Amino acid sequence: MSQAQSVGGTLVAPVLLHALAKNWWLLLLRGIAAVVFGVLAFAWPGLTLLMLILLYGAFALTDGVIAIIAAIKGGAPGPRWWLAIVGILGIAVGAFTFTLPGMTALILLFTIAGWAVAIGVLQIIGAIRLRKEIDNEWLLILSGVISVLFGLAIVYNPGAGALGLVWVIAMYAIIAGVLYIGLALRLKKHA
Repeated sequence: MSQAQSVGGTLVAPVLLHALAKNWWLLLLRGIAAVVFGVLAFAWPGLTLLMLILLYGAFALTDGVIAIIAAIKGGAPGPRWWLAIVGILGIAVGAFTFTLPGMTALILLFTIAGWAVAIGVLQIIGAIRLRKEIDNEWLLILSGVISVLFGLAIVYNPGAGALGLVWVIAMYAIIAGVLYIGLALRLKKHA
């Protein structure tokens, strides 16, 4: 492996590795922001949906700004336009969230509900079509039914869906943040 080095199991060209290592602190900041968001969501068990949405808005805004800084300072060869777009979208989502927090909450919940129903229906259809090809297709049907029921439960009781969403988003943010921090600290050694 003379032309590429392994970082976290992924092969990275030496020039790209150098650029990432040079800006390791940006990944560290993204990771810290994600962990802080997740811990705050867990620390306040009575967290209302409005507070969650505002915390999410702050996270999206911060992540967007950091992504734009990374796109500008990058130093890696090749296009960085995708990172700038990620940053612009993060800032736009954060601004929308602060402007219309109630609308953001409903859109988020109904998007999750719609996704769950659609996936569940497709799983049921797929299981019916595969019943001659596989054994125990009822497991896929059961999975589809549970997904549809989950989506309908969110539609009919968005408050309960919001509380569950608090825990899922908090857990995701902490896991993603820890992974970013770990990667940043590994990249710091290459700087």
